Amino acid sequence: MPQPTGRQRLAGAEDPNEADARDGFSLSRQERGEVEQKRPPRVAVLHETIRLEGEEELGRGLLALSLSALAAGLSMGFSMLARGLLHRHLEGVPGAFLIESLGYPFGFLVVILARQQLFTENTMTAVLPLMTHPNLRKLGSLLRLWSVVFAGNLVGTALFAYGILHMQLFDEPTRTALLGIGTEVMGNTPLQMFTKGIVAGWLIATMVWLVPAAEHAKIAVIVLTTYLIALGGFTHIIVGSVETFYLVFAGGLSFGGFVTEFALPTLAGNIVGGSCIFALISHAQVRGDQADEDEAQDPEGAGARRERF
Repeated sequence: MPQPTGRQRLAGAEDPNEADARDGFSLSRQERGEVEQKRPPRVAVLHETIRLEGEEELGRGLLALSLSALAAGLSMGFSMLARGLLHRHLEGVPGAFLIESLGYPFGFLVVILARQQLFTENTMTAVLPLMTHPNLRKLGSLLRLWSVVFAGNLVGTALFAYGILHMQLFDEPTRTALLGIGTEVMGNTPLQMFTKGIVAGWLIATMVWLVPAAEHAKIAVIVLTTYLIALGGFTHIIVGSVETFYLVFAGGLSFGGFVTEFALPTLAGNIVGGSCIFALISHAQVRGDQADEDEAQDPEGAGARRERF
């Protein structure tokens, strides 16, 4: 009886880590490790990374949240400032809008890389823990986080806008450019504020989802995502608050107009886009993948679990 060859013996003793070699090229253990390192993380890994970050945020103390949110509001003012300065110095240049919109991501880069608390990030990050384990305690923690962060962001944006207006830092053309940004935002109807806010909230949630997987490309992800918000004229509650607060303090808009025509519809749109659409879909995708894995490993147990629910 012929003896099995070395290749046949190896095939018979194949370990689970080598099973995939049958479906592709034969690779060494080191090469398989390199393949695993180069593969993007599974959706469940991204979900769990963001969920754990959300759990950490939900557990932070009020003082730390408030100060971080205040810092974020102040930092987001630089998105308006950078865009206004570019507009001032690019006046009359063909395609100036495409270049000046590159100033918009600046505030986001500062806030995200410095890990400051931005409300529109939390419409994604802090919602996943509630979706994973829905209960009243988690809901209360989420509402507490949102309230503190939103209030801190708004105070920061108001302080930045007031300071830029009254500190006499810029010449009249620059001040006119900054006023023009706020006037452009207020050219939207409340319905447009809401619908454009949905897109902005969706894009910010997309950015939050992509950043953990981006590794060394985090800056590119932040810049490209927020640059698209600027190009589309989509409404963002925090950046837009700096722009419209500047208009309020300059006497071009009443505070009541700021609240009813800009803040409320934009806030609602950002929450719908970030939490009710993107976060919900992403969470449902992970739950669906997990159900498929459970059924593949234990078909009878998975069926029983589905019957219970």
